[in-house]
Amino acid sequence: MGKQKYYDTALKPERAVLVGVIRPGETQEETKEFLDELAFLVDTAGGVVDRSFTQKMLKPDRATFVGTGKLEEIAAYVKSEEIDMVVFDDELSPSQLRNVERELQVKVLDRSNLILDIFAGRAQTAQAKTQVELAQLQYLLPRLTRLWTHLERQKGGIGMRGPGETQIESDRRMILEKISLLKSRLKLIDKQNETQRKNRAELIRVALVGYTNVGKSTIMNMLSKSEVFAENKLFATLDTTVRKVVIENLPFLLSDTVGFIRKLPHHLVECFKSTLDEVREADILLHVVDVSHANFEDQINVVNETLKELGARDKPIVMVFNKIDAYVSPEVDSEDEEKTTLTLEEFQRSWMANENAPALFISAIHKENLEEFKQLLYDKVVALHTERYPYDKLLY
Repeated sequence: MGKQKYYDTALKPERAVLVGVIRPGETQEETKEFLDELAFLVDTAGGVVDRSFTQKMLKPDRATFVGTGKLEEIAAYVKSEEIDMVVFDDELSPSQLRNVERELQVKVLDRSNLILDIFAGRAQTAQAKTQVELAQLQYLLPRLTRLWTHLERQKGGIGMRGPGETQIESDRRMILEKISLLKSRLKLIDKQNETQRKNRAELIRVALVGYTNVGKSTIMNMLSKSEVFAENKLFATLDTTVRKVVIENLPFLLSDTVGFIRKLPHHLVECFKSTLDEVREADILLHVVDVSHANFEDQINVVNETLKELGARDKPIVMVFNKIDAYVSPEVDSEDEEKTTLTLEEFQRSWMANENAPALFISAIHKENLEEFKQLLYDKVVALHTERYPYDKLLY
């Protein structure tokens, strides 16, 4: 009797190639940073990045996004290395997607599709699942034609149209009906959430906002002593979590929201506006920043722009610089061409001098400066609470 053979049935992660375009005014470093973030998105989705391709262009090619020469180079690499998918850093039009797929003969995703895929895997509540499904259908609608290339239109005149067109039209109608159904379902969920928020009206509401993967959920766990899912992946939190927190003798509500990201697809922002109502209706915003990230200032700008879009930019904001344990002094080119480094203390002083917003420097995971953070938060909440409910016995 021969030896029994064992077969590896574990799913191997899909290997991906990234593609980005360097536009006028963008540096090679900026493009590298965008592609690093895209690589992190691929990693979050469960893939492995094999290589990146970039091309300098005034604007993306209307037919194939990158030039034909670059596309041939990518196609040759994909074939020789047996790559599973190609991911583009920008949203591709339906025609670009069709042309690129025909040339590369592998799965092609753009940034929007990849983010939607991550969202679909992370959605837990009925609201988040409905929002993701709505965003996916809105993304799919203009791209329907590429799904039915096997049903080509027949040659001939009137009465000789092929089944492909009929199939596309019936699918389009089904998708439009589903979109309408999901929108009405979301309205119902929004009404239920509004009722829940009204029931919480007598407590001050604080919302954690910030770029994705800056440590909002870790801070939530630290303050509320609850176990909100947190990991070193993009969009670990998709559902807004609200917890009652008590500091000294004062209770308030703390909510953890979905992280923002640059180039977030517009239809996704629209679908998730109801989730971000917690941000719009909060009394205080804690803007969490990953101070260890090389481009945290750009991330601050992305969050500020998103808050502006949500109509929440004028709320009281406390800047919380997290991950000080991982802070690396950035090297700056001075006038005499010598590299100078900025220590954390120097950065703190410069930030405090230039900005009016209160700022804190903490490490949520190592609980550094936690008491100072709690005290500032307590002072802010007490001031608002006293103003709104002057005869409330909770304070005394």
